[in-house]
Amino acid sequence: MPWYEILPAAMLICMAFFIFTGFPVALVLGGLGLAFGLVGIAVGEFRLVHFNALPLRIYAGSVENIILVAIPMFIFMGTMLEKSGIADDLLYTLQVLTRRLPGGLAISVTLLGTILAATTGIIGASVVLLTLMALPEMLRRGYSPELATGTIASSGTLGILIPPSIMLVLMADQLSVPVGVLFVAALFPGLLLAALYVIYIMSKGSLQPHLAPPMVRDQEESSGQLAGMLFLTFIPPVFLIVLVLGSIFAGWATPTEASGIGAIGATLLAALKRRLNFSVLKDVCYRAAVTNAMIFGIFVGATCFSLVFKRLGGDFLIEELINSLGIGPWGILGMIMVVVFLLGFFLDWIEITLIVLPIFAPIIEALDFGGHVANPTMMLPWFAILLAVNLQTSFLTPPFGFALFYMKGAARSVKIQQIYRGIIPFVALQLLGLGLCVFFPEIVTWLPEAVLD
Repeated sequence: MPWYEILPAAMLICMAFFIFTGFPVALVLGGLGLAFGLVGIAVGEFRLVHFNALPLRIYAGSVENIILVAIPMFIFMGTMLEKSGIADDLLYTLQVLTRRLPGGLAISVTLLGTILAATTGIIGASVVLLTLMALPEMLRRGYSPELATGTIASSGTLGILIPPSIMLVLMADQLSVPVGVLFVAALFPGLLLAALYVIYIMSKGSLQPHLAPPMVRDQEESSGQLAGMLFLTFIPPVFLIVLVLGSIFAGWATPTEASGIGAIGATLLAALKRRLNFSVLKDVCYRAAVTNAMIFGIFVGATCFSLVFKRLGGDFLIEELINSLGIGPWGILGMIMVVVFLLGFFLDWIEITLIVLPIFAPIIEALDFGGHVANPTMMLPWFAILLAVNLQTSFLTPPFGFALFYMKGAARSVKIQQIYRGIIPFVALQLLGLGLCVFFPEIVTWLPEAVLD
């Protein structure tokens, strides 16, 4: 084999090395694409004219892509709900509603994490917000640090899966699948994980009440007070989420249009709460712009990397390598899941989505699982949701789970060892959820097929 045929493998090795050095991912991907493109020109495996396609790919794939406009709008929506204090009010209401349940406070945190997942879609923001809001209260009420941190970290990472997840928007763009299909497909798996958390917390609270003491209040709220709390703090944000997702599911609005509705609705809720001022608006716009710029910067770098990688024969190299293993469709799927799980220890979901999906999606689409997924058109959505659940699990797994470091950075009152011990049962629950989605694909495919029909 001529030495230049291993250039794609060298690209992947160099990418792994430079990313682990902490250098910005967008610059790593773009720089390696340009560098190996020049090497390819020198050995005759790449032509300078191929670089002419790069601006067109960036413009058509990112700048001109109307679907990606939804990303900054969803970020704006979630950040506005966070900065306006609506999330704090919502947590208090959920605490009151669940106080009679075993582990009621932890359950309220899980429910809040589920609701926030449908607004922020950003793991770091959700985990840090829940940590700052809920961890001091849980520790003050005598909760076990392990149960408290495990609950918060696992609930905060639901934002990667429950729509309108930003990751699902990027996956839909990479797979050329309608965003609405992935949103609908992810709904049941996301709620399944949240339900598994709640069942575990209630069992823990019932069997070991000293780890999750019941909430004790000096006075009981009247029915009128409870109704007022629900009307003022619970119904408005939940209605906004239902309006955004419902308009997408019903076909009344595209995800881009629905994201605009969500951004305006969150701003109106903040104004009605009298918490909208110039400082809040400035901070929300700044955070949305910075996050959006980071994502699109990685888009540009990944476009350059993938262009050179494919021109050098990288996709054929990986396909031949996988086929040569002789492990069959299920073995290939398992291998991909393990690779993505391990990558989640070191890379953010943005890099994994933009690097892994273009390589592995054509391989998965060509595999024959013997009718395991009844509708062939649902193969890619099923694979995308498996990938999303897998990434959520990898973000929680010690010792490198990103969500754990987000939490430790926001909570100095707990030790990292306590966070590691607390997250292990929730990782097991997520692996259970992933297994259910693998062996019972109807969990993913039933609702999209029903909506599409």
